Amino acid sequence: MSSCSHNCGSCERTCSTQSGRNLDFIAPLNKFSSIKHVIGVMSGKGGVGKSSVTSMLAVHMQRLGYKVGILDADITGPSIPKAFGIKQKAVNDQALGILPVESKNGMKIMSINVLLENEEDPVIWRGPVITGVVKQFWTDVFWNDLDYLFVDMPPGTGDVTLTVFQSIPLDGVVVVTSPQGLVSMIVKKACGMAEKMNIPVIGIIENMSYVKCPDCGKEIDIYGKSNLEDFAKDLNIAVLGKMPLDADIARLCDEGRIEGMACNYLEDAAKVIENLKIEHTNVQI
Repeated sequence: MSSCSHNCGSCERTCSTQSGRNLDFIAPLNKFSSIKHVIGVMSGKGGVGKSSVTSMLAVHMQRLGYKVGILDADITGPSIPKAFGIKQKAVNDQALGILPVESKNGMKIMSINVLLENEEDPVIWRGPVITGVVKQFWTDVFWNDLDYLFVDMPPGTGDVTLTVFQSIPLDGVVVVTSPQGLVSMIVKKACGMAEKMNIPVIGIIENMSYVKCPDCGKEIDIYGKSNLEDFAKDLNIAVLGKMPLDADIARLCDEGRIEGMACNYLEDAAKVIENLKIEHTNVQI
């Protein structure tokens, strides 16, 4: 693997993972930063636990020994800082750029909530302003050196998702869903968008897949039997994992202690991401 810094927007060459993409809109990474891999996490609709999955994937990758950060692109519904118990605010360094905040275990995080005076203040901005902020989180934030940056995207296929797909050199996306049939239909839209934008879909994670009885351990399909495997096969997408409704995950997020999770629901998904055959050989564009 070469030392591609994913700063493709500022030069005449690009890593081969971007082959087939329209590179006219790729934004330059902060010039003092180097990021080896950028993974997007998206969903077709809200309420499926996308931010929880993003946080858990990032924690798993950090436990594997990598330097990891999270770019919270869900500007109007940011929840990443709370999951990591972050109260401090980001500061601007005149020379380096905006300094992301760090969690207890050193996870680098950039979110609109670390810029607001009051984290409960609503963000009442129109689309162009929101997308501009997301791009600034890539271009103006001093990420330093990271192995993996996870981008927590807002639900749906709107302005911000389009901006992330066009402006940030993603190596691929993980799609989060839940067992309901309606959600599966919407997931197809999200996967279709990634395909049209030439962004690889790494795989799909089903959240709220089941509930485990605390007494007997039986798995109960509260939304009915999952057809995830058949659904993923139809779309030619890998299944990265299934997560149950787990009160411990919700409690840890509420308490800002997601880094203390003991569950390993996404351990296999993290290993898939770790073993992605991403080549960073420079090619002329």
